[in-house]
Formats: sequence, C-alpha cells, structure tokens
Amino acid sequence: MVPFSGIVWRILFAEFADDPLSPARAPEGRFHHGGQPAIYTSLTAEGAGVAIQRYLTDNDPPRVIVPLHVTAAGILDLRTGLDTSAQTPPTSVVWQDQRAMGHRASTWEISDNARSIAAQGMLYPARTRPDLGHLVLFGAPVPGTLRQSAPSQPWPMT
Repeated sequence: MVPFSGIVWRILFAEFADDPLSPARAPEGRFHHGGQPAIYTSLTAEGAGVAIQRYLTDNDPPRVIVPLHVTAAGILDLRTGLDTSAQTPPTSVVWQDQRAMGHRASTWEISDNARSIAAQGMLYPARTRPDLGHLVLFGAPVPGTLRQSAPSQPWPMT
C-alpha cells in the first residue's frame, strides 16, 4: 500500500453539492455492494468526466464537479504492473453487464480483498482510458482524510 495526498475530482448531481463527502448513493457500484460505503473520485477533472459517461442520460438534472483533497496512508495502487495490451485489467470489466446476467460483479472481489487488508481505498486505471486514473475511498470519511478544497463548479465545465 502507498500513501496518497492530493486533489481528486468528483462529479455529483447539483442537489448534492452541499454534501460532497457523502458515499455513493447507489446500493451497488464497481467497488461497493451490500451497504459498503464508497466515494468514487478521479485524479483529474478530465478523468471524472470520462468516468461518468456511462451513467449520463438525456434527462439528467444538473451536475457539479467538486475538487476534494485526500490525505490517506493506506491506498492500494492497482495502476502499476498492469499490462493493458495483453488483457483487460480486472478492474476494467463492465460490472453492470455481470449483474444484468445475475452474476456477482468480479470487481467486488478486488475491493473486498482490499478492504480485508484495511486499505483505505484503491487507485485504478480508467476503464476506457487507462492513461487516466481514479481513486475509490472505502468507508465514511475519517476526519482529516477528505475535505472539499474549492467550491463546486457546474459540470460539464465550459
């Protein structure tokens, strides 16, 4: 595990802009299930935009992008050592397709294993753009590990 300190980006519906540190509201996600709290962020604003593409619909309410500052000592870094030319990284499967077929998402095994070794979160490559990275944080934010670093801005940014 590695320490991580820096700015990350999160896109939320504007109605939740006042609570950017709350865990994902969906009961299931790429790296959470069964009531597990998770906060999904990206290492760049561009990465946040790429991450959310799959979830956008024509009738979505307005969204905002929020910069957050993270300071964590125990992050599992899954970006290193991946040979993305040889195979699809395990973190990059389309977990929704697995769930639609009635299967358990294979990405949950990855995050469950990280949680079992007390990782505070995981760094992982973007599914469609491996040159971009994301950070998922596990659990509710511990005071001092996560804070909003600047005001939210409308998204998409112009």
